[in-house]
Amino acid sequence: MESLIPSSEQPPLPHDRFIVEGEPDEEAVPLDVLFVGGGPAGLAGAIRLARLAARDRAEGGPLADVEIGVLEKSGELGEHCLSGAVVNPEGFRTLFPDLDESEFPFRGPVRGDRVLLLTERGKVRLPTPPTMRNHGHHVASICEIVRWLGARAEALGVNVFTGFPADAMLMRGGQVVGVRTTPAGLDREGNPGGGFMPATDLSARVTVLAEGTRGPLSQAWLEREGIGSANPQIFALGVKELWEVPRPPGAVTHTLGWPLPRDAFGGSFIYPMGENLVSLGLVVGLDAPYVDLDVHALLQRFKRHPLLREILAGGELVEWGAKTIPEGGYYAIPDRLSGDGLLIAGDAAGLVDVASLKGIQYAMRSGILAAEAIGRALAADDVSGARLSSYDAALRESLVTDAVYRNRNQRLAFKSGFFAGGVRAGLMQATGGTFPGRRIGSRSDADEPRAKRLGLAGAYDGAHSVAKVDAVFRSGNATRDDIPSHLVVGTRVSPEMADLYESLCPARVYERDGDRLVVNAPNCIDCKATDVLGPRWTPREGGSGPAYKRM
Repeated sequence: MESLIPSSEQPPLPHDRFIVEGEPDEEAVPLDVLFVGGGPAGLAGAIRLARLAARDRAEGGPLADVEIGVLEKSGELGEHCLSGAVVNPEGFRTLFPDLDESEFPFRGPVRGDRVLLLTERGKVRLPTPPTMRNHGHHVASICEIVRWLGARAEALGVNVFTGFPADAMLMRGGQVVGVRTTPAGLDREGNPGGGFMPATDLSARVTVLAEGTRGPLSQAWLEREGIGSANPQIFALGVKELWEVPRPPGAVTHTLGWPLPRDAFGGSFIYPMGENLVSLGLVVGLDAPYVDLDVHALLQRFKRHPLLREILAGGELVEWGAKTIPEGGYYAIPDRLSGDGLLIAGDAAGLVDVASLKGIQYAMRSGILAAEAIGRALAADDVSGARLSSYDAALRESLVTDAVYRNRNQRLAFKSGFFAGGVRAGLMQATGGTFPGRRIGSRSDADEPRAKRLGLAGAYDGAHSVAKVDAVFRSGNATRDDIPSHLVVGTRVSPEMADLYESLCPARVYERDGDRLVVNAPNCIDCKATDVLGPRWTPREGGSGPAYKRM
């Protein structure tokens, strides 16, 4: 078949939607600092800044009266958060040095690691790479972590606004001066209906974009400022299920190989979560050369393996979800994450180390460093990009002494295939990241040609399989059926590209009907997969999307 290049039919980012020149209106909620996104980065930053403000209130310092807000699009904190997750407690120790580790919101310490290479029916245990050894780390639910952090932020006086997506940044010249939220209660044509709530403006001297992966305001601002990176950011899609089972496994398990082909980067995770729970998922790079890449279907096939059949026997699926993950590493972090009145933190900045499968600690670290830079800027009464650039310097300094820099080429090594990539990654480990002595370049996922077919017939034949529509129900998605579509589709979508979107989306938002593309926008769970390769994601009314509880 002829190769498909997703970028050839991808619509441009709607900049006019995301950046509005003008002052906040007269009824704007006044804040000094606003964190956009109530995940680990935003909440860690808010907590650190609130602690600095509490210190200054006691000592009569310049931050005594700082007003801090966190804006979160989900109806309740944590409902849009999804991760594996095995957590390095670094960020918690930094934020809460007086607490014992047993008081942190974790499910339990990692009791053991194992890495398996799978064939369709067999498995071979591999030596656990140094990057994947989790001694001293903990299994956790990111939803529970975020709710715990949110309660502590509110106890410190932080204003937490849930159910309010940020629709646009407000800018005065080149300075960010706040955000405008998405209106609610619009009908399918965009007209006010029952329960209509107009947009709300929030003014801020400093805005921190901690929107998570593919944050639209972050994308728009970086493009507006012409800020690039050594390599384009690349992404993976992770699909996760939470099962209640009679006998959860004891060790944290990762697998390579089947059901993935050798030219698709990814693997699985199987984590014991206590309370007879096990989380399992499959993560696959979105640079795979397949027109019918379907991570959800691959996960259903994965559950037919004898290893999974034994774990899931007598079990019940209790929750499901999906999320994109930035995988580009150090070379894909934007060259600048600060501007006049603005900082970018967490997944929005691409702060994930794929080799160790860790991102939460880096999100929290970036939020903490952002708060400290903001504290210095407010104390000097100067929120210019020049003053806030101390955040960039502090973050880069922390990363170059960490695994993010040491593993800077590891994900890119696998662009040459599974086995060659494994050899190169091993050499990188042995040399502390100095091999191959240069940056490995890459293209964006949307520029990678798709010319192969996986052929996933029969993926849903297993006893534990779940169809996409049923999976969306398990995500807690309660989006109104008559909500306006928040997905920006290109003016021309070929039938072949419609096939790609239909396979790619884990929530069956896209369907090919003859030669046309049908968009079922209310199904969307905000994973942002097609924002990487096709239709653009934009914010919709607060509380839409999934409602994760223990993911």
